[in-house]
Amino acid sequence: MRNRIESIASIIGLAILFLLPLLFSPFNLVLLTEILLMGLFALSFNLLFGYTGLLSFGHAAYFATGAYVCAYLIKISIPFILAVPAGVIGALVVAAVLGYFSVRLDEIYFAMLTLAFGMMVFTIVFQWREVTGGSDGITAVSPTDLGIPGLVVKIDGFANYYYLCLVVFLVAAYCLWRIVRSPFGELLQASRENADRLIFIGIDLRRLRWTAFTIAGLFAGLAGALWAPFQRVANPEMAHWTFSAVPVLMTILGGARSFAGPLIGATVFLLLEHVIQSNQRYFWQWLASWPIFPPSLAERQLDLWNFFLGLLLIPLIIGFRGGLIAYIDKTIAMFNKQLKERGK
Repeated sequence: MRNRIESIASIIGLAILFLLPLLFSPFNLVLLTEILLMGLFALSFNLLFGYTGLLSFGHAAYFATGAYVCAYLIKISIPFILAVPAGVIGALVVAAVLGYFSVRLDEIYFAMLTLAFGMMVFTIVFQWREVTGGSDGITAVSPTDLGIPGLVVKIDGFANYYYLCLVVFLVAAYCLWRIVRSPFGELLQASRENADRLIFIGIDLRRLRWTAFTIAGLFAGLAGALWAPFQRVANPEMAHWTFSAVPVLMTILGGARSFAGPLIGATVFLLLEHVIQSNQRYFWQWLASWPIFPPSLAERQLDLWNFFLGLLLIPLIIGFRGGLIAYIDKTIAMFNKQLKERGK
């Protein structure tokens, strides 16, 4: 019964996603496209964090690699349909090389090594001005069509690019879902729970983690390759460690132990960011009405988003360590329990 309900809900959800461009304004389509791409970025990170038990602080390096390779190729007139796969391959290669060394360590040492590698990538894209544009990045990345010979498929409108990202996201998400539901995915979860037992039965733990690391980098590169034409730019901030924190926060917010958790986290994260940043003036006016609030601080009107994000994450981590998805599951379970009790 539950599987049938989930299938019906999935079909309805897909229908809504494809109909949204008919109902939403261009600005809302931009926000939806951002949610899709950041959701894919978070899903790729969760393959390492939620399923393999490895916390990476340098995941943005592969996102940035995909973005820069795709942006550079588009700027030299390579068709979009070739530039995006090239960006994915570039991210795959970088993830395979850096992951080969990273998976030799565990826990905090793994996290610090990924952070170091990530900052190395940031330094390269920041300093290699002849190729990456330095601090300015690669700008004016604006392809108009897919670039298929003999067939014109426009992608330059908000709705067109949204549909492109939606299709790619659905295919990529399905591939990730199949991976985590496969015997390989079961081994990843086993390595998270008890790595010593896997080693005892003869599993090559480093190779297992290296494979997961490389796959995660591939999908992060895919999100980055689509992000650069979406934002019309590839800049060094994409490779900075602070950008690597974005999928971490999204995953914690949504729930790392659920496949859909990072996507829910990305949706809530970006919607809240949009609402708070769009209404900061009103928040500051409200805070300024408090007698104990310093007027000088209200006049500066600093960015409130990080403050509200902290207020949200603190109780969530303390009270709901499974994220929003765990809270939703508990609510549904309680509702079903009440229905059964009433039926008796």
